[in-house]
Amino acid sequence: MSGAVRTNSVRAWVLAARPKTLAGAAAPVIMGGACAWMWLNSNGMLPAEAFDWAAFALCMLFAWIMQIDANFVNDYFDFKKGSDTELRLGPKRACAQGWITSGAMKTGIAATTLLACAAGLPLIWKGGPWMLAVGAACVLFCFLYTTKFSRLGLGDLLVLVFFGIVPVGFTFYLQTEVWTIEATLAGLGCGLAVDCLLMVNNYRDRDEDAGQGKKTIVVRLGGRWAVILYYALGLAATLLAGAAIALSKPAWHAAPLLLYAVLHLVTARRMSTADGAALNPFLGKTSRNFFLLSLLFAAGCAFS
Repeated sequence: MSGAVRTNSVRAWVLAARPKTLAGAAAPVIMGGACAWMWLNSNGMLPAEAFDWAAFALCMLFAWIMQIDANFVNDYFDFKKGSDTELRLGPKRACAQGWITSGAMKTGIAATTLLACAAGLPLIWKGGPWMLAVGAACVLFCFLYTTKFSRLGLGDLLVLVFFGIVPVGFTFYLQTEVWTIEATLAGLGCGLAVDCLLMVNNYRDRDEDAGQGKKTIVVRLGGRWAVILYYALGLAATLLAGAAIALSKPAWHAAPLLLYAVLHLVTARRMSTADGAALNPFLGKTSRNFFLLSLLFAAGCAFS
């Protein structure tokens, strides 16, 4: 594979950006926007007129660029720490494979960080100083995730906050100028669903992580608990997202979320019989599942 990828080529940068991970960035923005649409409708406003599509688009753009930035940061610092060895079970990484030179990757990190800030800057005029603080926190923890927190077993907490509560809540806030229990529940549900992706990743790498002193939740609790937590995270995400809808609409509007729950359970059952590199396909399946959750949640919020 590495021989077929020219160093620092467009294809190399696309591979380094990991396009499949963009679903994780899109899902919370979709859920935050959908929750805001539901709130506007419930408060007597016409969402088609009151909803700010420009702000929504900027939230999505910021989320996508920050996700790519995080991927570059992860690629570069894991390479520098020697984490991406030939024993790696997961998908290949750009710096370790020689697709991107370390110097070019540092430039890529700087460029995507600046682009994300530029995309988020107009949101300060709409949302106020809070948005500056939120953007700064996103950039800061983008770096701290790989360099510090993931090695301490706190990666799951950061996923819950920065792929759930923060993007869902502030996408909602930019549309409504308030923060409600519905937005909080939706944020928690989204964060738990996306954390399933990290659970698969850490379950696959548990032996390698233990050898490198990386104390993820899976390393601390053991592989059996990872499967149990994977089951529980998806089911809890379903309940929380459903509760967010049921607080503003009849409970049956949350019924579409059951499709996500079924797919999640099927994925969890099959994942429990796999190990090592055979777990890699479940990264894609998990991403598909939580992206579907965001779409089903949006359907439940929008349907009248």
